[in-house]
Amino acid sequence: MYRIASKKVLNPTVTQMEIEAPLVAAKAKPGQFIILRVDGDGERIPLTVAGTDPARGTVKIIFQIVGATTGLLNTKREGEFIEDFAGPLGVPTHTEGISKVCIVGGGVGCAIAMPVAEEFHRLGAEVTSIIGFRSRDLLILEDEFKACSDRLTVMTDDGSYGRKGNVTVPLKELLEAGERFDTIITIGPLIMMKFVVAAARPYGVPVTVSMNPIMIDGTGMCGGCRITLLRDGRRETAFACVDGPDFNGYEIDFDEAMTRGRMYAEQERRARERACNLFKEAD
Repeated sequence: MYRIASKKVLNPTVTQMEIEAPLVAAKAKPGQFIILRVDGDGERIPLTVAGTDPARGTVKIIFQIVGATTGLLNTKREGEFIEDFAGPLGVPTHTEGISKVCIVGGGVGCAIAMPVAEEFHRLGAEVTSIIGFRSRDLLILEDEFKACSDRLTVMTDDGSYGRKGNVTVPLKELLEAGERFDTIITIGPLIMMKFVVAAARPYGVPVTVSMNPIMIDGTGMCGGCRITLLRDGRRETAFACVDGPDFNGYEIDFDEAMTRGRMYAEQERRARERACNLFKEAD
């Protein structure tokens, strides 16, 4: 059992928790993830490590309340326990030899992008961050990004905060003005990452994307997290849990990944409705 050391609401649909997990906290690096179960009968869900405090033995997770399991997790209070918290899993984000980086985050993906930006800042790289949200109400982690970024641009779809538009607008402006980055790292919805890759392609800037497909065991055995890479005219299969979650954005078959991500939408809807009814009965 793993104790919830703290809980904080970041916006109406996003919650931050710190979980007491000393062994994970001692080893986890930016870009890696954990798999948790809320209770003994629950499903396994992957969540990216949003930060660690090895001295306190805690791991920070940030999750969006979108399904039955994240809804159940959100009912847990500070001081209560969750069943399982396994990790760290996946390959850490590559940082060696990078002195100038652009971090592009979208929505709750900013929770994954933020520790990556912090790590590059700690290593002395020049960090440009672009973060985007649908509206001001959904904004998260602005202060954290300010603290670790040499430049920060905040975008909202409706113009209610920062600049109006999506994250590719300032990215294209920078690239068109002659700005050159060693790499661009983008984390967020698949459609956003697809367009970030498209924006960078004419300039030949390497782009890393963080993939978060359907996942069950986190060890490569179930095959649920498979993605297709397009390499030299060939289609190759990779597994996000062991080969990623970071991949070369130019190699990802985004259309297939988006189709696979919608495969269980109806089942997820029914599970969410059942969970909501249970929460109401409990109240």
